[in-house]
Amino acid sequence: MPVAASAVYFLNLRGDILINRLYRDDVGGNMVDAFRMHILQTKDLGTCPVKQIGGCSFLYMRISNVYIVIVVSSNANAACALKFVVEAVTLFKSYFGGAFDEDAIRNNFVLIYELLDEIMDFGYPQNLSPEILKLYITQEGVRSPFSSKPQDSRPPANATLQVTGAVGWRREGLVYKKNEVFLDIVESVNLLMSSKGTVLRCDATGKILMKCFLSGMPDLKLGLNDKIGLEKEAQIKARPTRSGKTIELDDVTFHQCVNLTRFDSEKTVSFVPPDGEFELMKYRITEGISLPFRVFPSIKELGRTRMEVNVKVKSVFGAKMFALGVVVKVPVPKQTAKANFQVTNGKAKYNATLDSLVWKVRKFPGQTEATMSAEVELISTIIEKKPWTRPPIQMEFQVPMFTASGLRVRFLKVWEKSGYGTVEWVRYITKAGSYEIRC
Repeated sequence: MPVAASAVYFLNLRGDILINRLYRDDVGGNMVDAFRMHILQTKDLGTCPVKQIGGCSFLYMRISNVYIVIVVSSNANAACALKFVVEAVTLFKSYFGGAFDEDAIRNNFVLIYELLDEIMDFGYPQNLSPEILKLYITQEGVRSPFSSKPQDSRPPANATLQVTGAVGWRREGLVYKKNEVFLDIVESVNLLMSSKGTVLRCDATGKILMKCFLSGMPDLKLGLNDKIGLEKEAQIKARPTRSGKTIELDDVTFHQCVNLTRFDSEKTVSFVPPDGEFELMKYRITEGISLPFRVFPSIKELGRTRMEVNVKVKSVFGAKMFALGVVVKVPVPKQTAKANFQVTNGKAKYNATLDSLVWKVRKFPGQTEATMSAEVELISTIIEKKPWTRPPIQMEFQVPMFTASGLRVRFLKVWEKSGYGTVEWVRYITKAGSYEIRC
């Protein structure tokens, strides 16, 4: 069920009302006084953005020096309400030139009221797309002197079709001298490995980012080496499935431009892309992860004042690839005085703020090994100290042209009625998420 908002308030940090809009008559106009007295003045903000006072729920979010408060009297969808706030702020910023604060609100009262009437009807969220709303709300906001230069947003002739049609995220009449499509597959690897080398937890979360500069109203079709898509293609074409690695995608979410009906029937990602940059889809993979690095730690405590640390890192990806910005953080006790290092690649130092030995390698080739050895001197204390808990070793890295899941783009087809040629660019990159090895 979507949120049924009774009122929306914009408050400054003192709790004064900057602007408000009542959508229903089931709450009193003084409900914001309860929010001010019970939450702002008592500084009871906490970490929960939902508060219940006197039978009403207050869902609020602070943006810059402004509180946006949604008041509901029924059991509403809190996630939907907060998503509405985020999308509304994005809309306001597009009109105000990138700024959203108390001054921007005071300078654009009339425009904000007009937008509030369009984006919510009787408490239910409506269309919040800046591209569509700018087609028929053409008034420009008062921009900050520090904002970027306003873009040319002249509405096309068929504004009504754009608002009511199926392709509301892209306007017609776009023309580019060079038609290009950029596609990036970005993955984050999450790993927890035991000190004996057993993988305790491993998964990869990814997203497909696109940047399209295409004329007209093109139709794109993306093929991946996912298991369901390949099996469906083989079934349609009545031929055996191709050999090679197939991927099982979990928790897939798509941009609104993707044709879900065609995806359900054909298992192909077909879409009319928005103009410019957008996130096509997100996914998660839990099986068949290829770890880019293996870490072999050895930490020995030699009495009360010395430690010996040896860490070997092996890159498992292809020999023609390389990782950038590799950082290995080896935790040490808080009473560490200094450390002497020997490294085969990169630089290492003791970071007292992080209580870690930080080893940095700018460029790490594939199918190679690097080692770090350190003699750590500890401060001797008379007081009996607690045993050291040995936090896990953490890694940071980026590996271009490599995906830990093995996901690959099989094809990217662009069709447009004028039949122009396109240039497609595809990149892959794998980053470290929570990449930890117990020692």
